[in-house]
Amino acid sequence: MLYIDAGTSFSKIMTTNGEMLDKIAPIKINEGKYFYIIPSQNLSELGVLFDAGTGHMSKDYLKNGAKLENEILALAYGIKKIQSKQENLTVLDIGSRDTKWVRFENGKYKELDWNTACASATGATIEMICRFYNIDVKILPPNDEKYPVTCGVFGMEKIMDEIAKTKNVNSAVAKYIHGIAFNAWNFAQKPSKIFLSGGFCENNCFVKSLEKYCAVEKLGRFVLVEGLFS
Repeated sequence: MLYIDAGTSFSKIMTTNGEMLDKIAPIKINEGKYFYIIPSQNLSELGVLFDAGTGHMSKDYLKNGAKLENEILALAYGIKKIQSKQENLTVLDIGSRDTKWVRFENGKYKELDWNTACASATGATIEMICRFYNIDVKILPPNDEKYPVTCGVFGMEKIMDEIAKTKNVNSAVAKYIHGIAFNAWNFAQKPSKIFLSGGFCENNCFVKSLEKYCAVEKLGRFVLVEGLFS
């Protein structure tokens, strides 16, 4: 069985029953499951169709009659599976195009929200900025200061203004990332702890900035795809 969470930039894939994909190497192997990450633009090169999927890029790569799951439901199902012993939790997932969170209390769904408007370019904007300035967010030090931004595009203006004045690229980008972390915490209604899902788990500057406001537990990039497996 093949499962896919096909995002704008990257697709996360899981195979079960010891089944492997031929053309790419797995990121990890766990209990007979193989996990992969591939740029979404390269999906067609795999030459495979999937049994279930989520994410707006997945519909073109599903078998006839395959299950297409809503992303926030896949997130909820995935966190319940991965953190089955946690009665109370908030899981936050930030992608290239959106930010979404789900809260459980006493083991039951409580509330959720999904922002595809002002935060829709968050992940993609950070990727583009860091590529342009050749910045590695895994080693970029966090900044105690932050930009008051709620939109990735408007945040770019803040970055360019500071770089023009100070020539300090790292500081400007770190302030922007801190602002995004603060906004994400507020958007999730200021929980004392966040279970973080998605590619931002690998953005150390973001994680350290978010930890200024709450405890953070990183879950990695396969929460949604785990939510497809039953």
